[in-house]
Amino acid sequence: MNIIPKPYKFEEKPGFFLIIPKTKIQLTPFNPKLQKTAQFLQSAFLNATGQKIPIIPGKAPNPTTITFSICETGLGKEGYKLNINARYIKLEAESETGIFYGIQSLLQLLPNEIHTQTDKDFRWEIPVCKIEDKPRFGWRGLHLDVSRHFFDVNFIKRYIDLMAMHKLNLFHWHLTDDNGWRIEIKKYPKLTEVGAWRAPRVGIDWRDSKPQQSGEKTTYGGYYTQIEIKEIVQYASDRNITILPEIEMPGHTLEVLAAYPELGCTGGPYFVATGNHKPNSNLFCAGKEEVFSFLENVLDEVLELFPSKYIHVGGDEADKGEWKKCPLCQQRIKAEGLADETELQSWFIKRIEKYLITKGRKLIGWDEILEGNLAPETTVMNWRGKDSGVIAAQTGHNVVMSPKTHCYFDHYQANPSTEKAAIGGYTSLKKVYFYEPIPTELSADEAKHVLGAQANVWTEWISTPEHAEYMLLPRLSALAEVLWSPQDSKDWPEFQTRIENFKKRLELLNLNYCPGTYQIEIDTKFDAENNLFSIKMESEIYNAKIHYTLDGNTPTQNSAVYTSPIVIKKTTTINAGIIIDGKLMGNPSRKIVNFHQCNG
Repeated sequence: MNIIPKPYKFEEKPGFFLIIPKTKIQLTPFNPKLQKTAQFLQSAFLNATGQKIPIIPGKAPNPTTITFSICETGLGKEGYKLNINARYIKLEAESETGIFYGIQSLLQLLPNEIHTQTDKDFRWEIPVCKIEDKPRFGWRGLHLDVSRHFFDVNFIKRYIDLMAMHKLNLFHWHLTDDNGWRIEIKKYPKLTEVGAWRAPRVGIDWRDSKPQQSGEKTTYGGYYTQIEIKEIVQYASDRNITILPEIEMPGHTLEVLAAYPELGCTGGPYFVATGNHKPNSNLFCAGKEEVFSFLENVLDEVLELFPSKYIHVGGDEADKGEWKKCPLCQQRIKAEGLADETELQSWFIKRIEKYLITKGRKLIGWDEILEGNLAPETTVMNWRGKDSGVIAAQTGHNVVMSPKTHCYFDHYQANPSTEKAAIGGYTSLKKVYFYEPIPTELSADEAKHVLGAQANVWTEWISTPEHAEYMLLPRLSALAEVLWSPQDSKDWPEFQTRIENFKKRLELLNLNYCPGTYQIEIDTKFDAENNLFSIKMESEIYNAKIHYTLDGNTPTQNSAVYTSPIVIKKTTTINAGIIIDGKLMGNPSRKIVNFHQCNG
């Protein structure tokens, strides 16, 4: 069973359904929306084989047919039932969304070659099985920061396709930040004329990038036209993915102030940030009414482009030093009866939220918006660790979990000495796989406020599509399973086998991925009765051959091979590593086992 994410229920039986020239796709009911959904399976076969499987009306399953049926299943809007036998295939769901997810599973049951052009005589077998499937969480998200580096429309579509394959349903598009404004706003053309471009600093470490110099040309950047955004929104919608736009406020707004300096506290001059920009003290001036007129006008155009229920307003990392010195901000604090600048930010966010509510939308922001007196209906996106998510849920706020400990995919996923550039941190595939979005501190009622989770791809160190894919894969597969599959279905060795097969699909799709960490987990367990240590070694790499030494030396291909737990009865230095083609992959993992009087 090579489906990712793992289905809710799966029963495999002997035999295969064979796709032949007579195979047809039947729809019941036959309507344009279901027909459009069915075309995803039709297109896959057309691209791989040149064979266009007809889509026809039909009810009862007939031999050689694949029937898609909208009916009651008891599995919710996103669930589906897939029954494959040797004569026919029947896919049932309560909506076209469920049918779409069933198609994604059906494609993964097909040979990997479905993702590439192949011989016309290739045997297209699908194993006989029964699947009942539904997601654990309603919010299954993936984020992409396009402010630090601009990614073109073709890559955004490729990103969305990758989400669809993993049954994710929320694309968080980080469109604005200090380093570039990426969305066309017709009322404020300088946002893209000025705010979308910065002085180039190619090949320079993000932290060391010098600010723009006087007279320096701004040539690095880009933006999406409203026509392009509408095209991408529709592309995502066709794949049952909602796009959540993020418009940062009150901080991370240097690119806006570069275009419209009158919106800041000091009036500038301001320049679009070329790299790291700390502290984030160039905020919108909370004391100026024209700031709120500007934001409302911008949001009006954003709302026209994005039909999502939520609008993300950022709200993170706002250093309030300028507010403390600004007479207009201090006047606002006094006039509104606020205690300090923290409550001023809360007032700022609540004012924007009230405006969004008048437009039938909801506000979501990073967990800093909890600071001050937050409106109870506000949704919080947790990032600084699980504690802020716990606080949000315990105080009655809906929360989306995306803690940097497990969900920041700009972190290293293997030894930094062998990896592509990253911001830091270490988040391996296995660590993501064992992430649990619902903190144990929450009661059953409080846990209902956890809508789901998402992975975040911040791009300070990620400037190309190939690098973005590498950071994303295969960790995205692990998180997709966390969000879709039942909590009690986790089985790491079994997941490793499916990931190995999935990597072959990624290769056929020309997607870049990380092979995994070559670090060895060395676990020690002390047996006090016999005064010895039992040593267990594991690798994230599937079926890896682990070589080890017990004398402190670096392992070679001639060193002992780990097959089962080993026993240590004296102080020992263990070095272990994976050797491929005679070469040690990365640095050896090392652990010292000390015996002393307290062991005896």
